[in-house]
Amino acid sequence: MLEVMGRLGSIQFDPIAVAGRNHDLVLHARVADYEPGWCEVLYERREIFEAYNKGLSLVPVSEFAWFRGSLSRNAPRVLAENAEVAERVLERIRAEGPLSALDFERERGATTDWFGMPTNAVRAVLEAYAVTGVLGLARRDGNRRYYDLLERLLPADLLARDLPLREQLRHKLLSRYRAHGLLGGGGGGDIFGGIGSAKPDPQRPEHPGRNALREELVERGELVPVEVEGLRGKRFVLREDVELLEAPPEPPPSVAFLPPFDPLVWDRGLLGSLFDFDYVWELFLPPAKRRWGWYVLPISFRDRLVGRIEPRIDRADARVQVLDVWWENGFAPRRAEGFIDAMRNALRAYLRFAAASRLEWAPHLGTEKRLFLTRP
Repeated sequence: MLEVMGRLGSIQFDPIAVAGRNHDLVLHARVADYEPGWCEVLYERREIFEAYNKGLSLVPVSEFAWFRGSLSRNAPRVLAENAEVAERVLERIRAEGPLSALDFERERGATTDWFGMPTNAVRAVLEAYAVTGVLGLARRDGNRRYYDLLERLLPADLLARDLPLREQLRHKLLSRYRAHGLLGGGGGGDIFGGIGSAKPDPQRPEHPGRNALREELVERGELVPVEVEGLRGKRFVLREDVELLEAPPEPPPSVAFLPPFDPLVWDRGLLGSLFDFDYVWELFLPPAKRRWGWYVLPISFRDRLVGRIEPRIDRADARVQVLDVWWENGFAPRRAEGFIDAMRNALRAYLRFAAASRLEWAPHLGTEKRLFLTRP
């Protein structure tokens, strides 16, 4: 797991768990016999922590110095708006140790949520303290977060290392190119204050913008611009990955199910132009406008994206339901050498991942049920 995390730089966290949480699915696609509880073990061992890159992400503790800085304007404002609540919360954690928002009485303040409604001021200040580096996550219980003082969670020598913000942002941007492999100039875009806007912000002189950071990486030789036949615009690969383009390895004959925030699917445009794969996460679309489903996982096989699957984990009944499967035009499971066995292996692994004892197919998937009949 740590090797994969080191390669990807960070893994985006998402709490939706109908098919498995995003970070668990990213690891499940790459680590044999991965179990979701392993992330909790690494939390307890203080080998991973949470920081913002492309959204809230899991990051190896060894990367802390490059992920401690924040461009957030919101967190300091939240703490200022709720100063009394913030002081009380910090005092209790200092005295009692790790606490969650549910360990406090709900309080209201000036802070509102995305929809303009009053939010729980306790939860808001806990999150703001985490963003500003006062608190860190001690552990998770499901999606419930327990916060503690950062100095009680990480070694003093790690906390003492203070790198310039520009260096931190450059490192974060490089991690995006490392994780994806062939990103374009946008660096995967930006959300939630990870590395900021593409161009300089006059109100933030310390932030040069993603474009300038990318050019610095090119000048230093850490990123190499490449052109892909048939694609518009430049792409960038890591210096150490150039040899993979010159002598590409044989793709493994395995199947993987990729979640919506997997690094491989960050660049939807590249999926369409290079792999002829149209991927849209349809969570926010009305059901009548969905072509597929609201939590659908792309299926990779060798060097292709061959289809998509919509699984649901029923934990109470220890089962996985497959609501639907869609194959790409021109892909026939029976005619693809090695695919049937690879798909069966992937489904067995997914059952173990889900701690399920049986797989149930929707009635209209009789063909798939016969093709991929499997047991845990």
